Amino acid sequence: MQFLTGNSALAVAWLRHRRFARLSTVAVIVSAGLVLSSCQSIFEQAYVPTVGPSSNPQIVDEVQRGDPRAQLGAREHPRIVASYGGEYNDAKTERLVARIAGALTAVSENPNQSYRITILNSPAINAFALPGGYLYVTRGLLALANDASEVAAVLSHEMAHVTANHGIERQRREEAEVIASRVVAEVLSSDLAGKQALARGKLRLAAFSRQQELQADIIGVRTLGEAGYDPYAAARFLDSMSRYSQFTSVDPEADQSLDFLSSHPNAPQRVDLARRHARAFGPEGTYGETGRDYFLNGIDGLLYGDSPDEGFVRGQTFLHGKLGIRFEVPNGFQIDNKVEAVLATGPGDVAIRFDGVADNKNMTLPNYISSGWVTGLLPETIRSIKVNGLDAATARASADRWDFDITVIRIGPQIFRFLTAVPKGSPALEPTAQQLRDTFRQISLQEAASLKPLRVRVVTVRPEDTIGTLAARMMGTDRKLELFRLINALGPTSTLTPGMRVKIISE
Repeated sequence: MQFLTGNSALAVAWLRHRRFARLSTVAVIVSAGLVLSSCQSIFEQAYVPTVGPSSNPQIVDEVQRGDPRAQLGAREHPRIVASYGGEYNDAKTERLVARIAGALTAVSENPNQSYRITILNSPAINAFALPGGYLYVTRGLLALANDASEVAAVLSHEMAHVTANHGIERQRREEAEVIASRVVAEVLSSDLAGKQALARGKLRLAAFSRQQELQADIIGVRTLGEAGYDPYAAARFLDSMSRYSQFTSVDPEADQSLDFLSSHPNAPQRVDLARRHARAFGPEGTYGETGRDYFLNGIDGLLYGDSPDEGFVRGQTFLHGKLGIRFEVPNGFQIDNKVEAVLATGPGDVAIRFDGVADNKNMTLPNYISSGWVTGLLPETIRSIKVNGLDAATARASADRWDFDITVIRIGPQIFRFLTAVPKGSPALEPTAQQLRDTFRQISLQEAASLKPLRVRVVTVRPEDTIGTLAARMMGTDRKLELFRLINALGPTSTLTPGMRVKIISE
């Protein structure tokens, strides 16, 4: 969470939050060979039929000059960087991604297409593309991947969106749908027919997007194999992403297919499709390389989880060294540290939002609560309190089907805000809000200095090592064994052999 500078209004919509990507970025540029953000070449060797980089570096802005599609991507690029936390800068990781992308571009369907690849400073598992060759991949995705071929599978999928002009097609479809929706809203908005027409429009858009995703999967697998990578990596990594999604979900058994507006088809369908198209290159394990060793070298030391500028999540605790604060959420809650706020969701549809604003007007905290930023405020419930010696105030609010507790706490020129929401009538509101108040406190300079970010560490398995002993070295999670298996793609019957290299998460 980054500290806010204004009084942003809080609405009920945040309760419906799902774990979308919180993005940030590192520019690695590739074109028909390899396009860099400067004239300096990262690689000196030429591309060969097996996996390798190009020796034809160019300046991306010159390559893309005059391309109207690139202008669309360029317009949105700064907004993405500004909205999602900035760039992840690490030369070693940039070289890794550039090497992979360079091999793919040389065999892509449009080798003249230039690409600007940005590594996003986010723990989320995500990648996407904008028109004109703007590609984005999160460091969280790199941490989950186990070899270069899996990253290549993701990049080739996103490159396929670009070469197939999916971004342009999607934009035209959405613009047409907006016009149609306005007509429907103006003529039929008050009756069932109007709502049904709007719903059908959304379904058409969703189906169109799913079709694009499947097309990109097919093109991506073909590009993957032609670049000399293991073509089965696409199916393998789709499966890893699906298992990781279940691991991070508050309700692992929730049926994500119920979200019919999801832009991606369900994972089993995509995994099956990827495997079927990979068979064109031969049986699994007989073609292509994985690039595991140079991939592990490239991500050793990669930042894992939250960025220090946004605080740290350690189990049920959120700590922020620069702001000098900490608090705990109840057991069973999942914390999502986003750029704009810390969100936590728990059993029974209970949700928590925490953020901070500058106290520019120096008003009393009861007056601050009633200053217009809370929807459905019940003024008679406002009262002043102390939270671990700090000036604070609380109130209740009610809106739609939700009950809220609002707690604000002042530290110097800053006001920190908790918003706890439960379904109307739920008994969980007071105990949840009270735990936040009881555990919120300032941390000492020594505590702040001791906070260190987690990183991906690559270790070599020794004869005495087991999955259990290596998992015990994991930090930042209470589910050490489960996460160790996940990030190393180890199944329930997998074993380790001396000399293997595996990932652990530690400081």
